Formats: sequence, structure tokens, C-alpha cells
Amino acid sequence: MQMLNILLDGALAAGDYIGFTFFTGYMSMLAASIFFIVERGTVADKWKTSLLVSALITFIAAVHYFYMRGVWLETHTSPTQFRYIDWTLTVPLMCIEYYLILRPAGAKSGMLVRLLLGSIVMLVAGYIGEAVSPESNVLWGVISTLGWAAIIYEIYMGEASKVAAASDSQAVKDGYNVLRWFTFVGWAIYPIGYMLLPGNLLSGLVEGVDLTKSSPVDLAYNIADAVNKIGFGLVVYSIAKNATESAKVKGAVA
Repeated sequence: MQMLNILLDGALAAGDYIGFTFFTGYMSMLAASIFFIVERGTVADKWKTSLLVSALITFIAAVHYFYMRGVWLETHTSPTQFRYIDWTLTVPLMCIEYYLILRPAGAKSGMLVRLLLGSIVMLVAGYIGEAVSPESNVLWGVISTLGWAAIIYEIYMGEASKVAAASDSQAVKDGYNVLRWFTFVGWAIYPIGYMLLPGNLLSGLVEGVDLTKSSPVDLAYNIADAVNKIGFGLVVYSIAKNATESAKVKGAVA
């Protein structure tokens, strides 16, 4: 009932492009969840968990985007709490995806632990800088970036990169290279949005903007979420499909 009230009470005004991105983000990620669940039946058993996790990532995000859309329409303030709750659940799941696709190639649990620790540092520091201690958001932003850098190191130069290079599956190698580009380039949108916060390094770019009518930070975050979460899942799906088809071909030849 509460969710229904949010939907009915808030009205999406013409020109409210932030509300538009909240709505499209909610619908597109819900659609992606359904797609990944349906497509689980078309891949080999060892890839089904990966597609399930992809579906969970987009479904969790869809639920939070429904609530965030309601907060924006009713108050025109950034739904920071809901956003970080979403990230606290979905970002570690994206790290788990790395482990799942590399596990057949010999990935160890230590790799997963390092990725999860990097994500925790990134998220906790980001939340403190944005919601708890905004007057020190530059310092906490630097700490958050160090967590992101630890993830980047692991997937480009650490164990994850070495395991992917040693995989006997070309589908895994190709898909892994695309996934880490999502993490390097796609995730970089988040610190850019963070640096637009008042008092941060890029805040001068949005000085004079009425934050009750427009939020560049939310716009950056919304676009990044849709591209990264849906795109990330689609790459995992392509790995699963290509690896499944390759195994069928090898089986037929044998």
C-alpha cells in the first residue's frame, strides 16, 4: 500500500529529467531482471548461478529505484540513503560475478575477499563523505577512490587478471576484458558525480543550480547505474551463452 501511495502521490512534471531517469532506470532494470531469469534456461548449468546473480543485481536496483523515484517526486531531494542501501547490496554482487565467471578457470576465494574488501571501503567512505560528514567529502572521496583502485588493481594486474588469461575459454577471456572496462570506465562516473557535491572538486561546475529542480549528482548516478548494472549483466549473459555454444560444438565434434 505504501508503494502504491508513493506512485499515486508523486507526479512526474514535464521537464523533470531527473524523475524521468529514475522511472526509466526502474523499468529498464526490472525488464533486465526478467530477461536474465528467463534466459537461465538456455545456458549450461555452471553458468546459471551467474545469470541468477545478474538478475538479483538488477532486481534489487529496480526496487530501490522505485522508492528513490518516489522520494524525488515528493521532496525533490536526493535519495541518498536508498541509493547507498542499493549499492551496498549490488556492488558486492558484481564483485561476486567476477569470481563466478573465473571459478571454472581456477579462481580462489582470496580473490573474492579482496574484491569485496575494496567494494566495502569504496562504499562506506563514499557514504560518510556524502551523508555523514559532507564537510570532509574530499577526504572521504579520496579514501573511497582507494577502494575502487584496489578493485581495478585486482582485475587488471592481480589474481583475477592472471586467472582470466589462463582460462581455456575464449568466451571467458573476451567477456572478462569487457567486464573490467565496465568497472574501470563505467564506475568512474560515480566519483565524477561525487565530485559535483557542494564543496568538492567539481562543485563549481554546478554553482547556481537549483537542487530542488535539478540534481546533476543524481543524473550522473542514475545513468551510471543503468549502464553499469544492465550492461554488466548482459556481458555475463554473453559469456554464458558463448561458452555454452562453444561446449556444444566441441561435444558435437568429439
